[in-house]
Amino acid sequence: MRRLIALVSVYLLVVLFVARPVNPVPASAEPGGAADASESPSMLSGYSADSSRAEREWESKFRAIPSPVNQRNYMERLSAHPHHVGTEYDRENAEWILSQFKLWGWDAHIENFDVLFPTPKERVVELVAPTHFTATLEEPTVSVDPTSDQHSDQLPTYNAYSADGDVTAPLVYVNYGIPADYEELERLGVSVKGAIVIARYGMSWRGIKPKVAAEHGAVGCLIYSDPHEDGYFRGDVFPGGAWRPLEGVQRGSVMDMVLYPGDPLTPGVGATKDAKRLPLSEAKTITKIPVLPISYGDAQPLLSALRGPVAPEHWRGSLAITYHVGPGPAKVHLKVKANWDTKTLNDVIARIPGSTSPDEWVVRGNHEDGWVNGAEDPVSGAVAEMEEARAMGELLKQGWKPHRTLIYCIWDGEEEGLLGSTEWGEAHADELRQHAAVYINSDGNGRGYLGAEGSHTLEKFVNGVARDIEDPETKLTVWKRHELELIAHGTAEERKEARTHSDWHISALGSGSDYTVFIDHLGIASLNLGYGGESGGGIYHSIYDDFYWYTHFGDTDFTYGRALAQTAGTAMMRLADAELLPYDFTGLAETIHTYDDELKKLLKDKQEAVRERNLEIDEGVFTATNNPKEPLVPPTKEDPPPYLNFAPLDNAADALTRSATHYQKALEKARADGGAALAHASLEQVNELLIESERKLTSSDGLPGRPWFEHQIYAPGFYTGYGVKTLPAAREAIEQKKWKEADEGLAEIGRILDGEAALIQQAADELEKATK
Repeated sequence: MRRLIALVSVYLLVVLFVARPVNPVPASAEPGGAADASESPSMLSGYSADSSRAEREWESKFRAIPSPVNQRNYMERLSAHPHHVGTEYDRENAEWILSQFKLWGWDAHIENFDVLFPTPKERVVELVAPTHFTATLEEPTVSVDPTSDQHSDQLPTYNAYSADGDVTAPLVYVNYGIPADYEELERLGVSVKGAIVIARYGMSWRGIKPKVAAEHGAVGCLIYSDPHEDGYFRGDVFPGGAWRPLEGVQRGSVMDMVLYPGDPLTPGVGATKDAKRLPLSEAKTITKIPVLPISYGDAQPLLSALRGPVAPEHWRGSLAITYHVGPGPAKVHLKVKANWDTKTLNDVIARIPGSTSPDEWVVRGNHEDGWVNGAEDPVSGAVAEMEEARAMGELLKQGWKPHRTLIYCIWDGEEEGLLGSTEWGEAHADELRQHAAVYINSDGNGRGYLGAEGSHTLEKFVNGVARDIEDPETKLTVWKRHELELIAHGTAEERKEARTHSDWHISALGSGSDYTVFIDHLGIASLNLGYGGESGGGIYHSIYDDFYWYTHFGDTDFTYGRALAQTAGTAMMRLADAELLPYDFTGLAETIHTYDDELKKLLKDKQEAVRERNLEIDEGVFTATNNPKEPLVPPTKEDPPPYLNFAPLDNAADALTRSATHYQKALEKARADGGAALAHASLEQVNELLIESERKLTSSDGLPGRPWFEHQIYAPGFYTGYGVKTLPAAREAIEQKKWKEADEGLAEIGRILDGEAALIQQAADELEKATK
């Protein structure tokens, strides 16, 4: 669903030769960059010198096993037919994957959940004035693409969890349909009340667009893929190239997942057969207005019929028209009617029990279901996870046993709203809160650079893993290639940081993939991994995301599929076997200080902007510069934002830094003399505290208005959907001018961070005691 690279340029993965084992390359041996003294080639974080050597030997054996040929074969089988939730082929895929895990020596089973999944019964989009045009709402067969003709099995082009509706109204173009666009419409004197809006994909998750439209009084919403972001402006279109063709459509869910993901009728509990369900009328995540996605071929006649103000320059796409905002004279008839059925999910759950710490779990996941054939999204990621599992099965035969329990999950129903992972996470919430140390996610893959997002307690750890993986194209480590990409394409600050810091920073997680229930709801430290940046394309959520497209325009030799299997598998093994879980708190403390500074700057910028605008109103600037032939509505004066009390956050951030420093010193002492103290210490209590550290960043009350989202440091934005908002209780309150709520949020975040600092202090004390 979500991707690590911009727009809908989605990842692809895979490899056609069996590469040699990758020898670890220390940072100090690579040209440029700063060496990381604490992550030497002989000693891994959380390991003694002896256990590091043994671990590296097993990891080297592991990385030699994943086969590009196997991944290609898995993909061909899994993507041979459409396999969305509730289809026979979706069930067959789950059963086949289950059989493979069992064949590889895993203890595996399928868990079922029954979820609401609407599918389209009626869809109509037609221009009824000033001329008549009926949208095709269909993606045609492409003669060279053998699975594009499976129309009877394909889901039609639609947005799942759209409200039913039959409306006829004037059309208004709203650019990306985000809140800032409606502010510009207000200056243009244009209202969408009683109108159908048309928005282009981009700048937010698609479900935000009908949500904001409804908040402004619109009665319907159309979403189209403009060729500027997703078509011929980007490159040659399919089948001549990788990009979205004239009639290509991006399906997708519009469930209001920023309230809660998963089954709309069972929020907070697993959707088992006997679960108590809400009436459909009480489901809060169904849209308030009908919405449909359309191609740019269907969008152009609608947009061409608009008049009214010419759209601002940055609103204009790449269609061969003058973009007008409307309203009028274009009037559109939109009809959406769905079958509101219950379908059964098939989650494949496999495990290898831990040999010494079976009650500590390391969890891995990627989904298998697709909107249609889904070769790139998600099968390219699923086949990498499968090869990881096969490789670990081979290691089991050679005598390797993980110290902690490994759980590998192939999720169902991710596309519709993170259904399979959310329902499983909710059903097993108590166990997961007690036992789960880390969750590692992927969601498709591509060719290019390693992308890593996640909990900042795992930032140093994932840098260490990246230093041990060879990039298939350059033969540098993927860590070094990522660093050089930052130098080549980053900002001045990013270039400076890449050249002077021992580790590159990872981004925080918002939502849009299966990690959401683990980090946002359960407080389990999480990572999202994938390669991309060089293999763009415009087939996201269309019938053309299939084996033909992937093997012609994706990562056609599957080398980065192997790299993903090596990366995620190495991370899983390293987490499973560490004597001391390799959390790092100095990076977390540094990041919290950065977020603190960002909030202060956000508030200051808003204060200065309001003061300047008020001054310009008093000076008559807007009246004097208003073009009478293209008039704008002048802004009104408002009170500047008040000063907020940052003291609770500042004090807690400092306390966190002190505790992190104490823990780091305790860790360095334990690692002295080859980590002999680690090898002989009883670290059970320390590890229990480390596992609890991410839970401490949550509140059982959740975020204001969003109790399901319990994490107080990271959350998807209420008006971004996928995009993260850090320190969300305070940041979003400032953005939405809720000043009392902002002060309360700062106080609550301070309280949460004080608790985290105390736990880290306790962990440091226990580590010192255990390694005396």
